[in-house]
Amino acid sequence: MPSFAVILPAAGKSTRFGDSQRKKPFVELKGRHVWLRAVEPFTNHDDVKQIIVVVSPEDKEWFEEKFQANIAFMNLEVVAGGKERVDSVLNGLKAVRKEIDFVAVHDAARPLITKTWVTDVFEAAIKSRAAILASKISSTVKKSKNGLIYETVPRENLWAAQTPQVFEKQLLEQAYAARGDLNPTDESQLVENLGTFVEIVECSSINMKITSKEDLRIAENLLNALPKEKSIRDIHPFAADNPHLFDKL
Repeated sequence: MPSFAVILPAAGKSTRFGDSQRKKPFVELKGRHVWLRAVEPFTNHDDVKQIIVVVSPEDKEWFEEKFQANIAFMNLEVVAGGKERVDSVLNGLKAVRKEIDFVAVHDAARPLITKTWVTDVFEAAIKSRAAILASKISSTVKKSKNGLIYETVPRENLWAAQTPQVFEKQLLEQAYAARGDLNPTDESQLVENLGTFVEIVECSSINMKITSKEDLRIAENLLNALPKEKSIRDIHPFAADNPHLFDKL
């Protein structure tokens, strides 16, 4: 069975979230921090052998202290991020162990991911070396300048990229080595830059990324629409005996 490492970038400034006190991965979503909801489906995946959370250097000490119980129980590694997302993911990639076969990158602010969707994209990556989750664009897309439309873009063959994005480790390392001046908005763009095809695995638009406080409110409602799967609470051997075990995590 191929082995997977997961990189969870959480080092962004969250400027569009509109909260100067809290970054979006660290707010609570129905009593559970967003980044924890994002990482939990991977902790219950047998082929995931390493999970790396990347936080900004100024948050690292605070993060390790506040979430020390989660970090210990889930066996997480914490790495300091860089100036841009691409730099943060590269710092995480450098920490991936040599024996790992595939690397998955998943947004810390994308908390509605499920184990089923993770399995789907993992299986696709094993077959094709590179795969991402994505949803079809259903709305009419417009290009504009100064508030005026100058083009309607045909929506056929248009997809909204999601995460996790999963790549053969060596392929992702090659993509970073060939990056040059490219400042990609996702890892797939780096791999595409090599001339390598990336497979799309269709996923529900429920797998949304939280960018604004409105997104957080939407995510609260969408939680009830997720398929029911065992959580980290269910797999803990003492959870049944102590229902408050996770209250402090």
